Amino acid sequence: MTTVETVDYHTAGEPFRIVQPETTIPGATVAERRVAAIGDDAVQSLRRLLCFEPRGHADMYGGFLVPPDDEDAQFGVLFWHKDGFSTACGHGTIALGAWAIHTGLVRPDPSGVTDVRIDVPSGRVTARVRTDGSQVVGVDFINVPSYVLHRDVRVPTSRGDVVVDVVYGGAIYAHLEASSVGLSVTPENYTELIAIGREVKHRLNGSEYAVHPEDERLSGIYGTIVFDDLGCTEDGELRQRNVTVFADGEVDRSPCGSGTASRVANLASAGRLVPGQDLVHESIVGTVFRARIVAELSVGDRQAVVPEVSGMAYRTGRHTFELDPADPLGEGFVLR
Repeated sequence: MTTVETVDYHTAGEPFRIVQPETTIPGATVAERRVAAIGDDAVQSLRRLLCFEPRGHADMYGGFLVPPDDEDAQFGVLFWHKDGFSTACGHGTIALGAWAIHTGLVRPDPSGVTDVRIDVPSGRVTARVRTDGSQVVGVDFINVPSYVLHRDVRVPTSRGDVVVDVVYGGAIYAHLEASSVGLSVTPENYTELIAIGREVKHRLNGSEYAVHPEDERLSGIYGTIVFDDLGCTEDGELRQRNVTVFADGEVDRSPCGSGTASRVANLASAGRLVPGQDLVHESIVGTVFRARIVAELSVGDRQAVVPEVSGMAYRTGRHTFELDPADPLGEGFVLR
């Protein structure tokens, strides 16, 4: 009987399953380990076991803990979903920050603010954990520099041609305003939102718009962010609602951490979000991340920002999963 121990969290409704794999994943960096994991049958088998039904579901998410790139980070992580391994995950980073304090892996700073540095395939990110005594009360995810790759890209779909922006926020996202395809981001439109998000991603993947300019390992449209623009609050904060459809039709229940970072970059580039102003970013289930610009810089010939996304993660359980060698379903199945 094979057994696997996990600790599970949710961040704004989106699950994150934390696993210390027994399998050694080779590589000098987390980015190299991701490439190795993609080609490793044993690692892929473990991912399927923990992600697929009956132990998971089509919208499950998690991460394998791995060594960091160097001693300046506390650990590394390989993010996974039902279709493979992603280059970034903001909601997972928030969960890992809370987990690191909860487990005692990182000792909380007496000031009430503790930086947990994590190496991910897209670079080094920080989970800035806020505590009140021994209790975690919030986590700020500080992302890699994020920037617009392409604006006003026309994409043919079953709903006619649509126009999207393509933005990098640790992963590459296409941004589509929901009203442009006659939709709004509500649970009632869930199926249609998945369909258009999936279609836009597949139309763009493999095109010139999906190419990362500096690192081929970061290429590919990870997901489509379908958003509603809800104007500004009385305090001048920008308010939007989104659903991020990633992988092959997987839906983020949270406002999407790295997706929110890409929204910050897109809105900053358009002059709609400025330093000192918050983006109040809602999810399809009504949960909220707050995000802002913490630095402006250049990446090559592109103007970029460093986004900070604030949220909270909660532990939902500890699990000992088992695989009976006689089980005809083995690693499980997925229905999307």
